Amino acid sequence: MTEWVTWLLVAAVVLGAVVVYLSSAAGRLDRLHHRIETAQAALDAALLRRAAVTQDLASSGFLDPASAFLLSAAAQDALAVDEADLLGRWSAESELSRTLGAVLETREDVLALHEAAGVDSKVCDQLLAELAAACRRVELARRFHNDVVRNCTQVRRQRLVRWFRLAGYTPMPATADFDDTPPAGLDGR
Repeated sequence: MTEWVTWLLVAAVVLGAVVVYLSSAAGRLDRLHHRIETAQAALDAALLRRAAVTQDLASSGFLDPASAFLLSAAAQDALAVDEADLLGRWSAESELSRTLGAVLETREDVLALHEAAGVDSKVCDQLLAELAAACRRVELARRFHNDVVRNCTQVRRQRLVRWFRLAGYTPMPATADFDDTPPAGLDGR
């Protein structure tokens, strides 16, 4: 009789440990999914800010008409893409990064903007500083988002998490894969 009680007690302890582990894993998954949503919102805000500052620079009159048109078109494309279309969105954001890199390719390009600004060089400095900060924020937000997605994916691939469907029906998160390289001409800002 005591052997039966001992086995029952061991089974209860093992079952309790499994329940505690599953509960903590489910809580961790919930926190990770919340962090992904927060990181996605921060990335969206950073991308929106970069496109808005790019649009401001394009309409400032400091750029030649062709460069202004290219920047404006790339910024508009990045703003107009549907958020549900991730491939199209990342493609548009990569194109905006490449266009910014082409227009502000060297330090001489930035100096030419200052010359074109003339008496409005402070406004030009402010726009370029905002653009440099916005590009840096996009870089950091994307990196943070992708780190959180990788952590969540790691937890979701664990056997017990899959077997007990602790993630429920939440779709597997995806990393933000686009070119976020800041323009070389803005280095040092």
